[in-house]
Amino acid sequence: MIAHHVLFWLKADTTDEQKAAFRSSLETLKGVETVKNIHIGTPAPIERSVVDTTYTFSLILFFEDLAEHDVYQVHPLHKAFLDEFRVFFDKVVIYDAE
Repeated sequence: MIAHHVLFWLKADTTDEQKAAFRSSLETLKGVETVKNIHIGTPAPIERSVVDTTYTFSLILFFEDLAEHDVYQVHPLHKAFLDEFRVFFDKVVIYDAE
């Protein structure tokens, strides 16, 4: 099992409408046939010194194996998301775990 966790920090001037469109586009990634499970979220209201709540959106995708992850990376839905929404990224951090 591969967990692909992406944290997005959107630019400060991103509007609420743009954030809604961004989230909707993340939802389309459910359509990638190799995605086994998906979670899209925003920072939980947990105040602890070890918890980072500075990001805008969290995306966690689960794949059976690395080959299925690799299919996702070049999938048209993933590429379409990047093509349309990377202009809103201020910062992106990715954690992959098996």
